[in-house]
Amino acid sequence: MAAMKPRTGDGPLEVTKEGRGYVMRVPLEGGGRLVVELNAEEAKNLGNSLLAVFA
Repeated sequence: MAAMKPRTGDGPLEVTKEGRGYVMRVPLEGGGRLVVELNAEEAKNLGNSLLAVFA
């Protein structure tokens, strides 16, 4: 039987362009990843919202 590795959320946040949209993979604290697909307008709005909070 193959050794099973624990699924962790370790690793960087990733955003890739796939087709017309963007796929964002966010590591989760309990393990695994949250995967969200955004179109260009949604990605821009998310970026502006984050900048408003952290600027």
